[in-house]
Amino acid sequence: MIPSETSRLVAEGGLDFHIPSLADFFPDALLFAGTPFEFNRVQLVRLIVVVGCLAITYAIASRAKVVPGRIQSVFELFMGFIRDNAIEPVLGKAKGRRFAPMLYTLFFLILSMNLAGVTPGLNLAGTSVIGMPFLLAMWTFGTYVYCGMKQHGFLGYFKHETMPPGVPKPVYLLLAPIEFLQLAVVRWFSLTVRLLANMVSGHMMLVVFISLTQAILFSGSWLIAATPFAGAFALGIFGFEIFVALLQAFIFTVLSAVYINMATSESH
Repeated sequence: MIPSETSRLVAEGGLDFHIPSLADFFPDALLFAGTPFEFNRVQLVRLIVVVGCLAITYAIASRAKVVPGRIQSVFELFMGFIRDNAIEPVLGKAKGRRFAPMLYTLFFLILSMNLAGVTPGLNLAGTSVIGMPFLLAMWTFGTYVYCGMKQHGFLGYFKHETMPPGVPKPVYLLLAPIEFLQLAVVRWFSLTVRLLANMVSGHMMLVVFISLTQAILFSGSWLIAATPFAGAFALGIFGFEIFVALLQAFIFTVLSAVYINMATSESH
């Protein structure tokens, strides 16, 4: 891939087409450049999303009614969907109520951060740079490790996770290290990478098709005739990215519930 400062492809027909690169996810600093407090566009998007989430949830909660309005109905619809498909089926009702606030927060925060990538004016998902996915994965990791140790004790928890019952003792020599690696690294790492990779690839596809549509439209050549097809592809990718934003928020929430349930269950 060519460097970002020359990341434009000029075709023979006058097609000026922007080629996305990883540099899109590391914009120049807006404030405090070169310091540990550097503030760039990615962090601005995250700040806007967090403030927006807090403002919307406060407005809905402070005006909640027995007969909900449209916005409250949509909010409750999502909450009901997460409760019925991610929380209670995995954790059960009693345990589900205990962890519901965390899992609801994960879902709505990830969804909002993901949707920033298709929001005009923001155009970059807050989860498309590793810091946010890693932080959310660490929240899940810390929660299930803490809850597991609280229920089983320090050594009991590691035995619970790495030495499942019913396995011949010699097998533990091979199984225990693998299970420990999964507990300590694989779970949070997979949560991080899955969310990050989907948001990065989604941004790349959006930039490619939207830039291509614009380039074709203003090419001044016979390629203008292909504008409707390129535009249709761009709209299709736009809609697909909204679906991926919802799906990844749901998957992250479900897996978090699964890991918490595994840590707090009596047996595997």
